[in-house]
Amino acid sequence: MSLSDTNFSAVNVEWLVTNGLGGYATGTVSGKLTRRYHSLLVAAPRSKAGRFLALNALDVCIEDADQVARSLGDYTFAHAVQSIPPADFFLNEGLPEWLYQWEGFKVQKRLLLNHDQNTVLVRYRILSARPESKLILRPGINFRRHDDDVNVPLAERYSITWDGSRCEIPTGFGDLILRMQCDRAAEFIPNDETANVIFEMERNRGYPFEGGIHSPGCFVVPLTEGQEVTFTASTETAEVMDALTPSHAHERAAQRRRALLQRCSPPLRAGVPGRLVLAADQFLFHPPNRRKDEIWARAAGDQVRSVVAGYHWFGDWGRDTMISLEGLTLVTGRRTEAGWILRTFAHYVQNGLIPNLFPEGQERGLYHTADATLWFFHALQRYFDFTEDHTTLRLLMPKLWQIMEAHLEGTDFGIHADPEDGLLVQGAPGYQLTWMDAKVGDWVVTPRRGKAVEINALWYNALCCFSEWLKLLEHTEESQRFTQIAERALNSFNRRFWCEAKGYLYDVVDGETGDDASCRPNQLFAISLPHPVLDRSRWSAVLDVATRELLTPVGLRTLSPGDANYKARYDGDLRARDAAYHQGSVWAWLIGPYIDAWMKIHPDRPGEARKFLDGFIAHLDEACVGSISEIFDGDAPHTPRGCIAQAWSVAEVLRCWTATAT
Repeated sequence: MSLSDTNFSAVNVEWLVTNGLGGYATGTVSGKLTRRYHSLLVAAPRSKAGRFLALNALDVCIEDADQVARSLGDYTFAHAVQSIPPADFFLNEGLPEWLYQWEGFKVQKRLLLNHDQNTVLVRYRILSARPESKLILRPGINFRRHDDDVNVPLAERYSITWDGSRCEIPTGFGDLILRMQCDRAAEFIPNDETANVIFEMERNRGYPFEGGIHSPGCFVVPLTEGQEVTFTASTETAEVMDALTPSHAHERAAQRRRALLQRCSPPLRAGVPGRLVLAADQFLFHPPNRRKDEIWARAAGDQVRSVVAGYHWFGDWGRDTMISLEGLTLVTGRRTEAGWILRTFAHYVQNGLIPNLFPEGQERGLYHTADATLWFFHALQRYFDFTEDHTTLRLLMPKLWQIMEAHLEGTDFGIHADPEDGLLVQGAPGYQLTWMDAKVGDWVVTPRRGKAVEINALWYNALCCFSEWLKLLEHTEESQRFTQIAERALNSFNRRFWCEAKGYLYDVVDGETGDDASCRPNQLFAISLPHPVLDRSRWSAVLDVATRELLTPVGLRTLSPGDANYKARYDGDLRARDAAYHQGSVWAWLIGPYIDAWMKIHPDRPGEARKFLDGFIAHLDEACVGSISEIFDGDAPHTPRGCIAQAWSVAEVLRCWTATAT
């Protein structure tokens, strides 16, 4: 993408770079700070501190011999400086690059984070410059947790040390220090300045939107044409920070990205799928603060791996990880990491459940989910299909057995198989245990206690998978037992969930207010999963209603527009947004089960199925360049909303791109 052939607003379109630890750098193409999360370095420390903003901003201007200054993009501190908007912006091997051009000057800017480090490098290439010009870089800081409100007060005073080559500032997060340096020719000029910033996206979302940023001074570098200047900021030790020169850091980053593409099959190495492969890499991460788990994993030759569900505000969620695993790892040739992820989550099984999520900076997960564990079975089945890794299957079998028995006998949050019909029941006061999990205070927006349609489709699929694995491992008698349990669930499902009056599946049966016939996409899982629970004679009817009521160019609506509870737009404050989250908003990841169902009915027409992905091609340049948003408005023009980059959105589009290859 470049500005020259795209008519978007550089203030609204964003970019994202990640470091494999959950840390990231992000902002608008213009450089204007509009979100609390915008920062050139959100550090993910190896401690319980959680992610925090280490470098909020870096204002850059070029001053000529006449002391006339021009800023590269929007400026935070000195608003009197004339701003030069980027003439071009694009991703180069997944990393953002800007081009600025005005009379006598042409400057290229590139940003990267060192992988597995909390270190950012911003490189400026001076392609042309007037004589006696200088580059001025002014860093801005307000050390705060990455999801804190922007009105967190600035520290009364920052302790700053300058040793002639490096500026050091204690962050207040344990003993972590922000270290900043520039080229050897740079001079650091102490000059305290504070800016008051209006964060427009926070205002629009109903949060505090006015906050301060402090600058301790600026780096000044004399310029010559053809020169490269690199600014580096890090919360790593000086030894780690100095291990790579800027040129080596860029070389290594390029090598790593090329290697990611080379792991894939040739059709995925360029174009739209190539962009998605690099986007997929942004979500895979090594949780930096789970030291005990890391010791446990390494003792067995493994590593702890997980998935950041979405940027900017999500951490790792069990459900999102399992749904995303195939698209992020298996189709991208990262099967070793897929095994690490599955074995990591098997380690966390508790009372027959895998965690729903890990709160920021914490080692212990929360388990309030009815579907994440069932998605674990699906992810393991897809992993085994790709790898035939009998060793992992045997290793995890005791955990799988524990999970199954816990679901049959009953586990936490009311999750249990109903002895009357074998269907899975879930629900506990104050919790939303399915993926439709919006909750405001005590208000569960989409209450789905009872027997939810996708939960029981996943339950049947898990029972079938487990029975097959038992047979494969020569547990013949137990395999037959679980085959019978699965057959009972299948018969009960088809008897209970078909709504004759509507011609599609109930969303919930035996719910708090009876059976719920809301037209939602959850019914597609009764067809799309490897072991479909719905009778084949009813597949076309379900797909037809999903196509007519729910399908959009960027995914599926969560509720039919004909429903009285339908919300066409996802905007306003938190309560208004959560009221629309699963009441009409379009979710990109749902294109996956839709295409799976469509391909089962039309297996000889993959080219037609590929067309369902066309809307995502333009979207790659629309919200977060090179990635796919979490959700979209239910009504056209389907404005992107929510997280600017979502793991299962990218994963499912990439997976389906592969599945629909002709």
